[in-house]
Amino acid sequence: MKNNKQSIRHNNENNEYPKFSFNPLRIGIHAVSLFPLFELAYQAYAKQLTVNPIQYVEQFLGRAALNLLILALAVTPLITLTGWKKIGRHRRALGLYAFFYFALHFITFAVVDYGFDVREIFRLTTQKPFIIVGSLAGLLLLMLAITSFKFWMKLLGKKWKNLHKTVYLVGVLVILHYVWAVKGSISTLSGDTLRPIIMGSIVFILLLMRIPLIKRWIISLRGKKWFTKRLSRLLRFLPLG
Repeated sequence: MKNNKQSIRHNNENNEYPKFSFNPLRIGIHAVSLFPLFELAYQAYAKQLTVNPIQYVEQFLGRAALNLLILALAVTPLITLTGWKKIGRHRRALGLYAFFYFALHFITFAVVDYGFDVREIFRLTTQKPFIIVGSLAGLLLLMLAITSFKFWMKLLGKKWKNLHKTVYLVGVLVILHYVWAVKGSISTLSGDTLRPIIMGSIVFILLLMRIPLIKRWIISLRGKKWFTKRLSRLLRFLPLG
């Protein structure tokens, strides 16, 4: 009886004080995601925010949101390419970081730049389509962030997956917002369109890799030696452990 009580007490202590294992991947995900914030803080400290600091911060945070969104979108295709399922656990974190930077981007625009002047913000929104597109993308991101928790997964059931597929629509809307914001035109290749075109191409490729036929074809290549060898060269710098 005494041994049993000691065993039960030992188990309770283990449950009360869970062991935390060192996870380089989790640390890497958070480090990469928080790096833009520390970079921006350093630039502010070093007075490197250009002659128009508010606009610079606003655009910087918008690009950070786009970068994190693309990383979140890349998780499933990366699993398809490598079979490395551990990375899937961090998809939600990347998506939430993308929303975090969008929220800072919007706060900089609405509060810091325009003092939360609702009339002026409404006037700008009606006059500039890129703000409408960006606002729509932001609302969808907000909806995805709120419903990313397990409570909503259980509540929505099968509808949850369909809802979160709209993240690709968010990607397209953000690219359009980005192009118009930098006063570029993809159809005529005028303005500062190089980065939006690169980002848009990446989103398009990631979307293609979600198509079932293409996804099955990529998975079938994983058994080929030449494919594995080339893929390992591309991914050898990633912390796969």
